[in-house]
Amino acid sequence: MSKANVPSLLKPAAKAMLTLLIVIAAAILVSELWRAYVVALWTRDGRVSAQVVRIAPEVSGTVVDVAVTDDQQVKRGDVLYRIDPARFQLAIAQAEAELAGASATLQQKIEDAKRRRGMDDLVPGEDIQRANRAVAIARAEQRRAQVALDAARLDLDRTVLRAPSDGYVTHVRLNQGDYAVAGQQNIALLKANSFWITGYFEETKLRGIRPGAAAQIRLMGFDDLIQGHVASIGRGITDPNQQADAQGLPHVEPSFSWVRLAQRIPVRIEIDQVPAHVVLAVGMTGSIEISQQGNDAVPKGRLITLLHRWM
Repeated sequence: MSKANVPSLLKPAAKAMLTLLIVIAAAILVSELWRAYVVALWTRDGRVSAQVVRIAPEVSGTVVDVAVTDDQQVKRGDVLYRIDPARFQLAIAQAEAELAGASATLQQKIEDAKRRRGMDDLVPGEDIQRANRAVAIARAEQRRAQVALDAARLDLDRTVLRAPSDGYVTHVRLNQGDYAVAGQQNIALLKANSFWITGYFEETKLRGIRPGAAAQIRLMGFDDLIQGHVASIGRGITDPNQQADAQGLPHVEPSFSWVRLAQRIPVRIEIDQVPAHVVLAVGMTGSIEISQQGNDAVPKGRLITLLHRWM
């Protein structure tokens, strides 16, 4: 064989080798995609949640002072706002006067009953019994007046609304001069250290998720990973077919698609460690990866890491 024919023989072999390498690379990529989207316990539908305390006054009145601003951090017991106390101070004065009157009446009834004791021969028995009953009634009236005074004092204390726990006040739209109505929320408080992550996983992946499994969360706005663990798995989501019409009958969809999409079930992820510069806010989104059953650490697939970062 001449040397001139050697390059012509190598070309088909090089093409075959290149084709083989492309097929192998495609197979690896498909395998990684299959593992990332179908097998791996991973979702990019994660949301930050927190316990929200809805602050509402227990008494109605005009707001005279708002002591907090929007998104301010507060400690338990800090004053949020104050309601005009004038009316409640008058109610205390009235209750004190009624208590004084009830106490004087009770004292008079007691003295009347004492004068009739030992006078069975001079005073009819019915008068003695009536005097004793009058003492009991006067004592009950005194207790009622005391309770009314305690309630008036309690209402005065409730004109000052304080933070029930450490946290952050949010969506403050209350202003001096507004009228606060008892039972109507006007300030929301996000409890500190109550944040968690809710991950919505396809139902086909739930069989591999167990409470206590390690989890890694990457928020969309930060590169550092948040460490956590599975706390619980949701036990139910809304079924549109269960919604009733005006007659109380269920409204069932007349058609069912050929492609059956997997439902997404909420999985609660408790946060174990947050990087120092990561700021958590309710509603933030991110991706979550959970360790496989029996593993203590989350697997670190390169493709999944890229999906965490770019998707």
